[in-house]
Amino acid sequence: MIDKQGFLDFEKPVRSSKIFSGQSTLHTPTYGESSFRVTSPDSLKGTHDSAIGNFGIPQYGGSMAGTVVYPKDNRKGCKSFDDFGISFKSKPGSLPTFVLVDCGDCFFALKVWNVQNAGASAVLVADNIEEPLITMDTPEEDIKAAKYIQNITIPSALLDKSFGEKLKKVISNGDMVNVNLDWRESVPHPDDRVEYELWTNSNDECGIKCDMLMDFVKDFKGAAQLLERGGYTQFTPHYITWYCPMAFTISKQCKSQCINHGRYCAPDPEQDFSSGYDGKDVVIENLR
Repeated sequence: MIDKQGFLDFEKPVRSSKIFSGQSTLHTPTYGESSFRVTSPDSLKGTHDSAIGNFGIPQYGGSMAGTVVYPKDNRKGCKSFDDFGISFKSKPGSLPTFVLVDCGDCFFALKVWNVQNAGASAVLVADNIEEPLITMDTPEEDIKAAKYIQNITIPSALLDKSFGEKLKKVISNGDMVNVNLDWRESVPHPDDRVEYELWTNSNDECGIKCDMLMDFVKDFKGAAQLLERGGYTQFTPHYITWYCPMAFTISKQCKSQCINHGRYCAPDPEQDFSSGYDGKDVVIENLR
């Protein structure tokens, strides 16, 4: 959940998989899926649902095999594992290490950052509540988090509580748990083409996340155009607008905030109808 300050509730994952102008919105839970398959032991063998974290670098179009470990200390991953003398670096010739941590007490992104710094290749977060899987999001306006989120490079996935408990029990019994994370079906790709969407607004004023979004758009613009022209992708931008009620289309407010006779409107950027840019300027910029 997101509290009134815009921070994620420590104990409950945010129920969102879309970002509007850098701010999460509440809606029916959907999530970016990855196929999580246990290859051993036989007692857990099979495919299970998981939800991709909204940070880090999932191996879209590929897969990753690894061995799951559950740390004896710092099981929520909220502190540096260096403080406990724990390292997850894989030995030469061995499978990558996937670290299982518990939900709660700190941001998901911080858990992943701490595990990454300890040398792991991926993070699995066991939910602490029986609920439908949802996307693990990033903290909205946390300055400390902004410093490390952009440096997270390993993938992460959320597992439901019941399966997480089974994993922990098997590991505690001394069994080796080998798994495979598969992202080959996590992105829609009809006709061998990747489809992706961006929800935004030219009047982005939501702090750190909007700054990151704008930087991403600038950096990715050239590559996006080449991919689109080559027929490899289909990009759909979404801009937030509202319409003016018919009874007020000739009012000063609607004329200054809307275009096309009140059909497409945006809030005044300065919240001042008498000076600066108007909402209609924002709509025109969105169209441009």
